[in-house]
Amino acid sequence: MPPLFHTHHRTPPTRAIILGVTENTDQPLALHPPATVAVMALGYVGLPLALTLAEAGLKVIGFDLDASKVARLAEGRSTLRHIPETRVAEAIRSGRFTPTTDPVAIGLADAVLIAVPTPLGPHREPDLSHVIEAATTAAQRLRRGALVVLESTTYPGTTRDLVAPILTAHGYTPGSDCFIAYSPEREDPGRQDQTLRSVPKLVGGLDDEATRRATALYQTAFDQVVPVSSAEVAEAAKLLENIYRAVNIALVNEMKVVLSDIGVDIWEVIQAASTKPFGFQPFYPGPGLGGHCIPIDPFYMAWRAKAAGQPTRFIELAGEVNHAMPRYVVERTALALNDAGLSVRDAKILILGLAYKPDVDDVRESPSYELIRRLRQLGARITYHDPYLPEAPVANGLNLGLKSIDWSEQALADADAIVIACHHGWYDWSMIAQHARLIVDTRGVMRNQVNPSARIVQA
Repeated sequence: MPPLFHTHHRTPPTRAIILGVTENTDQPLALHPPATVAVMALGYVGLPLALTLAEAGLKVIGFDLDASKVARLAEGRSTLRHIPETRVAEAIRSGRFTPTTDPVAIGLADAVLIAVPTPLGPHREPDLSHVIEAATTAAQRLRRGALVVLESTTYPGTTRDLVAPILTAHGYTPGSDCFIAYSPEREDPGRQDQTLRSVPKLVGGLDDEATRRATALYQTAFDQVVPVSSAEVAEAAKLLENIYRAVNIALVNEMKVVLSDIGVDIWEVIQAASTKPFGFQPFYPGPGLGGHCIPIDPFYMAWRAKAAGQPTRFIELAGEVNHAMPRYVVERTALALNDAGLSVRDAKILILGLAYKPDVDDVRESPSYELIRRLRQLGARITYHDPYLPEAPVANGLNLGLKSIDWSEQALADADAIVIACHHGWYDWSMIAQHARLIVDTRGVMRNQVNPSARIVQA
């Protein structure tokens, strides 16, 4: 059986100063153990991955274009709220994790893992520009025999039809002097009951040898690695996981709208249905979908299906339902204000929670942004509070120009309406119920409040 990693070089011998250390790139690095892995992009996917690999004993080069982020990590400070600084500091102190903005460092790696964003374009088409840029950057410096793994979520065929041709154009032959695989990220920021290491890792290569090499790499850091027959299977599995959630969330969102009109509590219905020990899994409604996966991934599959001439009725319908939820919440808020004798125009509305999910500082695709946009269009005066976001980042195509208000009982009392958009564990719901006048609850957190002073409307 051939070695896991080859150490032949693509370019003639050169000397380069990288990360402050002089490396002679014509000399093979010691690989057994540890191998050297480059993780491209140190965001919500790349940073946890880099730390997990470093903690498993691998030498990890973390490449990112953001110099301020790299500098912070190099000082042992975390750039993500849910990643403890002690974890980053230990990885830096051990010497196993080296963040850098220098792309030359990628040439030191025996495996390159690409974890860049895959957003949507202006017409909700896949935007793979970051993947193309990362693959090109890697191909310009890749050592021969290296393993390249794409982790970014994408449609089936991306690894084979996009990444592989980029490497081929730079003089590599996949399956011969480079090995290419896909292994989808399964990161869930803020989750407490699972670690990245404990979540099974899917791996599918462009050929059997690529699958074997990628499997062997991930087995050093993950409790369970699941090889599949191809990169396309792994790519499609990732989409199915998130489309499954999107469709079921759309179902309960639609049920919420219907049941609200007939005076039935959707939250109690879900609780009741959850008592069945088989055939049912609870999903929960909200003000819309957020994060980088569930609101976006269905469109990757729908786009690929259209390219193949196939309809995706379930996926597209789920997208329509979920994307309509911010409008529904705004309508419920307007009606609640009207019942209180107030107009939306000039109403003081406080949004609780700017992040897309509880106890994180992630605003990607957060429905709070869309709520604020729509309410502003109606003339409302908007403030927000989020304990983890002191200033609203420019995101989702919007610059809100807002800072989180100072938290106080008076701030609650001053608002004409409070919209609970994200149910951070930080909040004392009983205190809010006693000092607010009107609460629009999109998360079901006020249902069990006893004798609240506020009028509570579910939305």
